[in-house]
Amino acid sequence: MPFLLRVELPDVPGSLGRVATAIGMAGGDIEAIEIVEKRADGTALDDVLLEAVDGTMPDSIVSACNTIDGVRVLWISRYPAGGNLTLDLEAVEELTAAPEKALDQLIELLPRTFRTDWAARVHRAKGVVHGTSAAPAEFEFVDIEGPSRLEAESDGDSTLYAAARLDGNQIVVIGRWGGPEFVDSEIARLGHLAALAVTIAGA
Repeated sequence: MPFLLRVELPDVPGSLGRVATAIGMAGGDIEAIEIVEKRADGTALDDVLLEAVDGTMPDSIVSACNTIDGVRVLWISRYPAGGNLTLDLEAVEELTAAPEKALDQLIELLPRTFRTDWAARVHRAKGVVHGTSAAPAEFEFVDIEGPSRLEAESDGDSTLYAAARLDGNQIVVIGRWGGPEFVDSEIARLGHLAALAVTIAGA
């Protein structure tokens, strides 16, 4: 069964190797690793896509990682079978393949690229004009100047939101149920990809 694990670790040589060894000893087989963010305090956030051996509990993998000095698992969750970590450049290549559909294609690519549950394009007057299958049918337009996190729509809402501006009347919104939190580097990447999609669509 595939899992996606987000781990905080010291940004020094050997740290990732120790984490990989611990995951292997606990019954996890690593398929891909992506650096999410490097921080000024000397730590890094990495996303690890792994396959758990039959009978292996995710708690045992988390415990094995947390025993390493300076390492902390922030989040672990099941990951869709066949999922992979898609680099931003690969997303851009797909956008340039059909510039006239770039804005809609961006929405389709965002959940894979950012490992979110859904994405939607929201118009100021029309509401949701394009969304992935799990996106809400209605979402209120938010006037933002740059990419940012959005507040939960209601009390008790466990969805985390991030958004970026496409133009004065449209934004893209991504939703992630339960976590992990959107970090600054993800917000910046979302803004960058949104801007590229607008440029490609207008080319």
